[in-house]
Amino acid sequence: MTQDPDTKRLAKQFQDHVSRYKYGYYFTWMGRPIIQIPQDMISLQEVIMSVRPDLIIETGIAHGGSLIFSASMLELLDTFDGAQNIKREVVGIDIDIRTHNRAAIEVHPMHKRITMLEGSSIDAGIAEQVCQIAERHQTVMVLLDSCHTHAHVLEELKLYAPLVSQNSYVVVYDTGIEFADHTYSDRPWGKGNNPYTAVQAFLKNCDDFIVDDSFEQKSVLTSCPGGWLKRIK
Repeated sequence: MTQDPDTKRLAKQFQDHVSRYKYGYYFTWMGRPIIQIPQDMISLQEVIMSVRPDLIIETGIAHGGSLIFSASMLELLDTFDGAQNIKREVVGIDIDIRTHNRAAIEVHPMHKRITMLEGSSIDAGIAEQVCQIAERHQTVMVLLDSCHTHAHVLEELKLYAPLVSQNSYVVVYDTGIEFADHTYSDRPWGKGNNPYTAVQAFLKNCDDFIVDDSFEQKSVLTSCPGGWLKRIK
């Protein structure tokens, strides 16, 4: 399928078309808007099932759907493994956690696994809090989906990629900005200044990670091409 040139061409055509209508904003997880496309959600559950993390660190909270998704996956892992002695949890970071979003997350049944930190993900104090939490865990995964500028994402990678366990992943969302036909005139990011360019710069100076393209090859549609980074050492 992936060797057929029409596959990538049609996938890009589809994504460029539906992005005009904010396709990624249509979906919810357990009642909360998730702002992800379904294909990435399916790929992420495959990663979680394979890695079996006991800590997922997320930058960017918005409405909380992604936090709820991660927490529910960890809940299922506990059920699947029958693990009673593993404290699996999710840490979410956002520079501005809106009152109504925080309230909705705090009353959700999955909230028992979630810790929310308000502040910039690249603030030294926030990063230190996350590092202290990570010290209590053995298998760590990181999902980056906050500010999408090159400088911000590169700094997030420098701060949080070292926390990722061997054979686990850091997933960098919205790398597709680099390849989109439309512009982002209302945002500080765009072609040449986005998560994809940050990933490329990060990998030039770090050989601990490789790009695992198996998920985007299978799913065809993804918001994070080249953004599935696996720690190999």
